[in-house]
Amino acid sequence: MSNSTIFGTWCSYEDSNIIIIPVPWDVTASYGSGASLGPQHIIHASSQLDFFDLTYGVPLDSGIHILEIPQQIMQRNNFLRQCAKKIQEKYEDDIPLSPEDIESLHTINQACCNVHNWVEKQAERILFDDKIPVLLGGDHSTPFGLIRTWSNREDFGILHIDAHADLRDSYQGFHSSHASIMHNVMNLPTPPQKLVQVGIRDLCIEEYDISKSHPSIHTYFDPHLKDRMFKGETWERLCKEICEQLPEKVYISFDIDGLSPLFCPGTGTPVPGGLSFDQARFLIKTLAQSDRTIIGFDVSEVAPSPQGEWDGNVGARVLYQLIGGMLYSQK
Repeated sequence: MSNSTIFGTWCSYEDSNIIIIPVPWDVTASYGSGASLGPQHIIHASSQLDFFDLTYGVPLDSGIHILEIPQQIMQRNNFLRQCAKKIQEKYEDDIPLSPEDIESLHTINQACCNVHNWVEKQAERILFDDKIPVLLGGDHSTPFGLIRTWSNREDFGILHIDAHADLRDSYQGFHSSHASIMHNVMNLPTPPQKLVQVGIRDLCIEEYDISKSHPSIHTYFDPHLKDRMFKGETWERLCKEICEQLPEKVYISFDIDGLSPLFCPGTGTPVPGGLSFDQARFLIKTLAQSDRTIIGFDVSEVAPSPQGEWDGNVGARVLYQLIGGMLYSQK
């Protein structure tokens, strides 16, 4: 299995309840790269946390195992990232793609699908072993295989925390990028019952139209949430309203750029605004304490920055809050 540590300790696969799948992939990063280093960055920073939580006790005691970071995926990522950058530069400069570029585009799209298939295979094995798979990206394309695994097993909704709607059919020619994951999820043969998005503040008009017209999508745009708070509504009331939109079983997809850039300066596509760490923590807590079960989650788009380990520190704390909330909801 793995000898990797998380939160400064090691627990065997056999003795663990939660298995973390690290996915070092950010080939189609469209602005800043570095999310492929997110798993290692979080692992390194996670050892300095105190593991008692005032709400959840000591989630670490449940047994948490992280798989080895797959070096073959990391190596493939580093090679294809350079190919993707050439394509992206031509898109930005409105230069037609050459036959070689088109071949590279197909190769990258297929490589993204291969990563999804690998994640799905890991998740299926973990579920077969009666354990809970969670995912640590990588960019926000990486959880697709895990969400697809759940879609083949359960009726559930998604709580999607993000600065971006991720509802594009494709972006810069890439069909499986971070910008398209929720489009792809909602077009699965058995899609989630509900997609509830929180913190969205950077999107195109087509995504806005989809979010307003799709019967299974409910989007809480960040400026609208802030306007309601400025007019006197409490975050507690808003969190309860958000949770009321979700079905009995919930999967959380947490893109770190859903937080204010103060908490994730290294993330690839930072956007002003967003949630504070405490607002995100309280939302997770509210969901965990509602009559709903958190079945799984992912954390994506954490990347190193010049601020040292700050991004990894926050990412590790988000990961720990999600673990705590999930376990609490399953009691």
